Amino acid sequence: MAAAPQAPGRGSVRKMRPLTVKTSLNNPYTICWSALEREDMHFILQTLEDTFKSTGLEKIEDKRRNKKQPFSKKQGREKCSMDVDTSEDPEKKPEGNQQVSGWTSVHVRKQLAIGVNEVTRALERNELLLVLVCKSVKPAIITSHLIQLSLSRMVPACQVPRLSERIAPVIGLKCVLALGFRKTTTDFVDAVKAIIPRVPSLSVPWLPGRREDSRENSESDSLENEDKEILDTSFEDLSKCRKRPIEGQQAVELQPLKIKKLIPNPNKKRKPPKSKKTTSK
Repeated sequence: MAAAPQAPGRGSVRKMRPLTVKTSLNNPYTICWSALEREDMHFILQTLEDTFKSTGLEKIEDKRRNKKQPFSKKQGREKCSMDVDTSEDPEKKPEGNQQVSGWTSVHVRKQLAIGVNEVTRALERNELLLVLVCKSVKPAIITSHLIQLSLSRMVPACQVPRLSERIAPVIGLKCVLALGFRKTTTDFVDAVKAIIPRVPSLSVPWLPGRREDSRENSESDSLENEDKEILDTSFEDLSKCRKRPIEGQQAVELQPLKIKKLIPNPNKKRKPPKSKKTTSK
C-alpha cells in the first residue's frame, strides 16, 4: 500500500532581516588650524596674561550660593519665624569687605567674547578683530567651524596651546576654550596690535586667503574707476557684460562629496533590561 502523505514540518527556517544601511555625505576637504611657532605661543600667552592683570578683569563667584543645604522640617519652622522677624527689622546691607559675585569691570568684559558660543555669534555679526582658540579642546570639532567662519570675515585667528591653562586662572574661570576681541575695544588695542603679526594665516580650499593692505588699496582704486564706467553705460550694456576674473586669484577645484555607508550596531548588541525596583510596602 502507498504511504500516506506527511504533513509539512512546523519548524520553518527563520529568515534573516536585511541590514539597515545609512548613507552619510561628508566634507571631502581636510580643514585644520595653521601651526603656531613656539616663540609666538609664549609671546601671545605672556602678552594676554600681562594685559588681563593690568586691567584687573576677574569673575568673582559667591561659594555660599553654590552650596545646597538639605531641607528639613526644623529649618522650615525656623525660616517662618525668621521671616516674621525680618519683616519688622529693616533690611541689612552687605558689609563693605564682602565682594559681590560677578565681573569686577563690566565695561572691560563687554570688549571681549569668551567661550565658543559667544565667539561664534560675534563672528557671524562681524564684530571681532582677533580670535584665539585653545588647542586642548576635545573633540576638535567644537572649534573647527571657526576656521572658515573667521576666514570669511577676514579676521585673523589661530590655535594657541595652553590658552585655557594660563588665562583661565587669571580671569577667574574654570576654562577658556575660545577668546575674541571686539572692534569696540579700548583696553586691549595694544595687545591686539602686537599679537596679529604673529598669527599664521589660515587656508581653506573654497575661500581666498587674506589680502594684503597694498592689494586692497589697488583694488579699491580699480573699483572706483569701474563704478564711474558703470554709471556712464546704459542698462542694456550692463546686462551683456560678464564678470572679469580677478588677477592673481587661483581657481577653486571642487571635489565631490564623500559618501559613506554606515551600519548601525553591526554587532547587534542589545541593551540590558532595566531592573525593576522592588517596592517595599
